[in-house]
Amino acid sequence: MRVAALYDVHAMPWALEPVLDEVEADVLVFGGDLVGGPCPRETLDLVRPLDAVLVRGNAEDDPQDWDREHLSTAEISWLRSLPLTAEVDGVLYCHATATDLLPRLSAGSRVDRIRALFRDVTGTVVIGHTHHQFDVDCGDLRVLNAGSVGIPWESDVAAYWTLVEDGEPFHRRTPIDRERAIRDVRASGWRRAERFVAENLLAPFSREDAIADVEAAVA
Repeated sequence: MRVAALYDVHAMPWALEPVLDEVEADVLVFGGDLVGGPCPRETLDLVRPLDAVLVRGNAEDDPQDWDREHLSTAEISWLRSLPLTAEVDGVLYCHATATDLLPRLSAGSRVDRIRALFRDVTGTVVIGHTHHQFDVDCGDLRVLNAGSVGIPWESDVAAYWTLVEDGEPFHRRTPIDRERAIRDVRASGWRRAERFVAENLLAPFSREDAIADVEAAVA
């Protein structure tokens, strides 16, 4: 079975569209944080018609005012009702951990901390939340970050996701139209538009800075 794990879209349809065009999978899993960005309406219009598995992220659990302004009450309720986890073909999918939407892990996280956050969990777990890909072997537990489709912290402007084929994960990168992204973010009216363009599209956010930021917060 081929499972495409698409995480942290953050309401960036111009990043999601090329990934959906490229993906060849039996199952699509959206791993949380579909919203929490400039274009929640357009993003849900892309996702809801799909026969996909969805889990909840912190952006769905606590929607921003911008999302509430652009989505209906019923849509907000639907987002908040999504499950914390899903299991597909023996692999567990969740946003941050199986029980909590907020813990942050990075490529530099200690194995003992990872194991503590996934107590009583074994096998392969695919997470997101911290927007950069990694794969950590913790013995009978393997935790990998699928990457972020919409706001990657990878020192590169692209869409990052993961293909899980018969239980084995493979990180993927899909090019996006940067000029369209800049244009559409600015046209959205999103309050963070100019800052996002400057820090994520005109120049990519550093993977090293992302790892350092996560690890400094838990030191």
